[in-house]
Amino acid sequence: MPRLKLNKITTSLALGIAISIATITATAAVAPQVQVTPSTAVLGDTIKVVIETEAGGTPPTVSMQQQTYPTFPIGQNRFRALLPTTPLDKPGTWDLKVNPGDGEVQNLSLRVNGRTFPTQRLRIRSSSSGGMRPTEYELNRVRAFRQLVTPEKYWNGPFVRPNRGRISTVYGVRRYYNGVFANDYFHRGLDYAGGMGSPVFAPAAGRVALVGRLADGFRLHGNTIGIDHGQGVTSVFLHLSRIDVGEGDFVGPGQVIGAIGSTGASTGPHLHWGLYVNGKSVDPLPWKNQTFE
Repeated sequence: MPRLKLNKITTSLALGIAISIATITATAAVAPQVQVTPSTAVLGDTIKVVIETEAGGTPPTVSMQQQTYPTFPIGQNRFRALLPTTPLDKPGTWDLKVNPGDGEVQNLSLRVNGRTFPTQRLRIRSSSSGGMRPTEYELNRVRAFRQLVTPEKYWNGPFVRPNRGRISTVYGVRRYYNGVFANDYFHRGLDYAGGMGSPVFAPAAGRVALVGRLADGFRLHGNTIGIDHGQGVTSVFLHLSRIDVGEGDFVGPGQVIGAIGSTGASTGPHLHWGLYVNGKSVDPLPWKNQTFE
């Protein structure tokens, strides 16, 4: 009789251990596998987060610096989020939070280093600054364009040069206006010093979602084209002399979309190319040198 009781206790203990192991295994399986690129970023970088989740789960979300970003499927049970950083952000250790939607939230840390951006000193006469003031119409159109998050992904592979000219102004330049540092300003893109009328190419596939003309109130941006590359990635091209596309057109990489000009607030012929990820201006150069699939 005592031996039977001992066997029952042993069996119950073994069963309890097995259940505990199964529970731990199931919990571990729910935790998403996360890959962050680059592992150490600098201001202006686009951060790519790839997440592997359990089969049949809901799409995860990613939060960085208390802002939540969407993810998009890139394969079986794999999702990708693109997170923007800008020169106005503070470097340091940033918190990343991955929420798989139906499992355990995963907390990560990412080191974002500072970066030295060039500075320019400009003297602006009050009599000449009126032409630089944007209209409400163009601000509203450009703001709405930058916030586009289309579910489809149109681009494929690295972006191509939008013009054959040299880069005359890099991303992130900070400025002093009349001796006063502009705390909330940085150069939101790359400038290409191409000749007047030289072709402007689409850097990647996408849908033309914005066409703005000087005559219609684009006083600051000048003649403008905006391309939606999908999934929160957009390109904008400013100061054009000619526009060869219309809203709703689909363009491929390298396709001519317009020509360099000096319309709007411009001191001479050049192309301004701005690249935005989830509404924030990022450095376009890494997008030409690597893939963000």
